[in-house]
Amino acid sequence: MSAPNVPKVAGIDPLVPPPAQTSAPTGKTPARTGAVIQDRLAGWVFDLTTLHECTDRLVATSALDEALHEAVRAGAALVGARRGLVALEPADGLGPDTTAGFGLTHADLGHIETVPSPSADDPGPGLFGSSPDLFHEEDLDPLHREVAVRLGYAASYALPLAGPSGRLGTLLWLYDEPAEPTERQRRLVSLYAQYAAEHLARLLELERARARVTALTQELQPSRLPRVFGVQMAVRHHAGRHGGGDWYDALALPEGALGLTVGSVSGSGPGATAAMVRMRASLRAYAVMEGEDPVAVLSDLELLMRLTEPARSATALLAYCEPAKRTIVLAGAGHSPPLIVGERRTEFVETSLSAPLGMLSCWEAPSVEIRPEPGETVLLYTDGLLQRTGEPMDRAFARLHAAATSVPRAFREDPEAIADHVLGTLLPGGLDEGDATEDVVLLAARFD
Repeated sequence: MSAPNVPKVAGIDPLVPPPAQTSAPTGKTPARTGAVIQDRLAGWVFDLTTLHECTDRLVATSALDEALHEAVRAGAALVGARRGLVALEPADGLGPDTTAGFGLTHADLGHIETVPSPSADDPGPGLFGSSPDLFHEEDLDPLHREVAVRLGYAASYALPLAGPSGRLGTLLWLYDEPAEPTERQRRLVSLYAQYAAEHLARLLELERARARVTALTQELQPSRLPRVFGVQMAVRHHAGRHGGGDWYDALALPEGALGLTVGSVSGSGPGATAAMVRMRASLRAYAVMEGEDPVAVLSDLELLMRLTEPARSATALLAYCEPAKRTIVLAGAGHSPPLIVGERRTEFVETSLSAPLGMLSCWEAPSVEIRPEPGETVLLYTDGLLQRTGEPMDRAFARLHAAATSVPRAFREDPEAIADHVLGTLLPGGLDEGDATEDVVLLAARFD
């Protein structure tokens, strides 16, 4: 009688006889073994799903500071900690050096930053070391012990952040009681930290590139404002994170006259910055030759722009000022109107409606003459100031008017104070708030 055919299983030969000496049956049934395998598979699937969700949230971040906060938050969830921080200190020394916390206040971070970090050769139980029970560490720094008692944490777990070009910093999580992550948690957070380091390294390079463009844009603006009798001036300028094409200029002209201009070239990045420099230099040359006629200056600029910058457009405002007569002749090309701030009035100047430069085959618009009263200040600005409010343009204009109206009487004799008050009222978070991409220019000229 032939033996029955035994089904084959992948990787197992059913015809191989059992060993000569077999152990006694353990009592575990195949069903029990299958349940154990299923539990393990379910655990692996759960871990992979969790890791996938964490990395998805991380890759959705586009700013370095946002990514740092997400990395320490997700890591805290993976290791079962309630608080944590990440210290970014690139090994190349080029910065930026910063700290982001999770579950920690600014005061808490300040206390933690007073703890001396251990050396790279001998990490020990220092601030960025792992310790399941800090208070039983014999070599714990007294200052570290004091900070741990003050903030109420008793254990820590740390992981280094190392990118393709070297060490970036350290992730640190804090436990309220003596504890340490399980082997499974350590494995998960280690995989997550590797991915986070690569993402942070990319954002770090992008942040450095943006900082270089911003610094270049700032340096390309006039280093100082000229001194012209009868006029006091102040300017506030901030380049967006991508570097943009907003400009300002103040030019002393013959016979005690003054040329003021603000404008914006379309686009962003190094290309827009380079175009802005060329436009401002050309406008300055035309203003020296025929500055008393702002319309002619902008017409010349528009012709040059169509020949040399055919793919771009620009808005511009040019004011030819005669402080001795307190007269200003304005010409604008698609630009926002100036705002006059004085004792008896705060109002926008009614300029003629015109298209931006580069939009029409031939640009021309009539000029407007205004006569500021003694002590009045004229504010010139770019659209970025209005866009930074996050409001529709009509409401942004209303907010700008309200901010200028609310300038205290004691500030109205100082254009620096006026500019700071308007910016502080319009943008409470300041020019560096958030991840703004718009350039901002505010030029204040007070006529004696």
